[in-house]
Amino acid sequence: MTCPHVATLPESVSPSTAEGCTDCLAADEHNWAHLRMCLVCGHVACCDSSPRRHATAHFHAEGHPVMRSFEPGEDWRWCYEDRRVV
Repeated sequence: MTCPHVATLPESVSPSTAEGCTDCLAADEHNWAHLRMCLVCGHVACCDSSPRRHATAHFHAEGHPVMRSFEPGEDWRWCYEDRRVV
């Protein structure tokens, strides 16, 4: 599966941190469930199973549509615009 947004992604991005959710770390919180990385800018944020849901908040704030799992052994991507795995 794919979507039109995948074609607009940069070839590569670097994660904003390898330590955890960028936004939770800034607030000195460490209770995220799983991590996602924005494939537009590299922002690492927590998933919707986490209390703060920073990955979805990043999409709404920045309009960056595609995230990927930032969990070891996972390689799936999610498009917020099209609401599907891509």
